[in-house]
Amino acid sequence: MDAPFALAREALVLATALSLPIVAVAAIVGLFVSALQSATSLQDAALAHLPKLLAVAVATAITAPWMARTLVAFATRAFGG
Repeated sequence: MDAPFALAREALVLATALSLPIVAVAAIVGLFVSALQSATSLQDAALAHLPKLLAVAVATAITAPWMARTLVAFATRAFGG
């Protein structure tokens, strides 16, 4: 009875750990772009979204191998492989 709850807890912790680098990059780039827009009085929507999109794409490409290894290890443990 305790195993499904432990597995669900591990899945939630894993989801948080896997999403944290991407969310952190988006937040940091968003803060930087916001400060830059405030300093230069530019209020273009594309300027706000494009750097975040590029940064998230780069962060995803960099962390993808680690994410894949982590997910495969979790799936192997979860399905008893």
